[in-house]
Amino acid sequence: MCKPLQSSFLSPEAENRRLRERLDEWEREARNNEEVFRRFREREQELLDADGLPQLLEILTDGMQVSFKVCAVSLVLQDGNHELRRLLDAGGRPAATFDRVRFVDDLESFHPLYCRLNRPLLGPYQADEHQSLFPGGCPPLGSVALVPLMLRGQPVGSLNLGSRDATRFTRHHSTDFLSRLAMIAAVCLENTAVRQHLVFSGITDALTGLHNRRYLERRLQEEIARARRHGQPLSCLFVDADHFKRVNDEHGHNTGDLVLREIARRMRECLRRSDVATRFGGEEFALLLPQTDADEAFCLAERIRRHIGGQPFPTAQGGRIPVTVSIGVGELPGEGGDGAGKRMLEQADAALYQAKRQGRDRVVRADRPA
Repeated sequence: MCKPLQSSFLSPEAENRRLRERLDEWEREARNNEEVFRRFREREQELLDADGLPQLLEILTDGMQVSFKVCAVSLVLQDGNHELRRLLDAGGRPAATFDRVRFVDDLESFHPLYCRLNRPLLGPYQADEHQSLFPGGCPPLGSVALVPLMLRGQPVGSLNLGSRDATRFTRHHSTDFLSRLAMIAAVCLENTAVRQHLVFSGITDALTGLHNRRYLERRLQEEIARARRHGQPLSCLFVDADHFKRVNDEHGHNTGDLVLREIARRMRECLRRSDVATRFGGEEFALLLPQTDADEAFCLAERIRRHIGGQPFPTAQGGRIPVTVSIGVGELPGEGGDGAGKRMLEQADAALYQAKRQGRDRVVRADRPA
């Protein structure tokens, strides 16, 4: 006897239940996609609104880690002429302070992966291939997304995301949003670097790499306001190379340029990151020292004087010559008024010329000229 055929049709109630489940699944997926799109749009807007290179790098590292909720993020950037690193140094945020960013001279020499990385690469984490892309070490990873930053069809770096979840990034995932984000990031990096270079070229001395007098005048008002607001001292130093005309006359202007650059370098080695070093004009330099009273400024000035005069300077002909500096110290007057900053600079300048009259290679305080 034949068995009756079993119907493959679901009951109306079961069919409705299955449809509701599928609709719920589609709704959850739509909400998730909407949330992903919203996060990407927020990151894009942050990139476009970034105020300078340091903030942009922070958005591309710390900001991306928060946005993607991953345990590891890094950024590899090609910087063959060290332009990005110089811009960061000039802005007071050296490249070394960005521990999630690797600046490399050449991408392909740094890692062979960049020979073929022209679109997002998602898949399992492989320590021998991916470990060097995450500087400073990272927790155990299960999967990674390596997203190239492309400009005019050429890679200029990569944004690297790492997750403990082996299924977080796979080759089956869509990469449209990542590609768009990377394109915006690459353009923003280029535009920000160009913009910051133009800014610094207008406030930076081309010979020494220090800020110029124009920058000092602008920064002086900011530091005075901050000192008044927090009740903190503010001092300045005027530094002048002794017998600099003799250096130019006897050794040539090329050697004179070398001397100025070396003075600037040795001064920077003595300063804090918050201090402001400028080339005031010719062989004269002005240093602005926030949160520093006259006694502390005098001690710093002595350290600078000894550091500059301690070793002979190289000449353009390969020789070495002794160079010393005279330094004047001024402190922001206790009374207010719009002319307080000008009076501080005038005090330091007068103290400098007093040091010159007393025989050079010395430090003189404005309130203690003898």
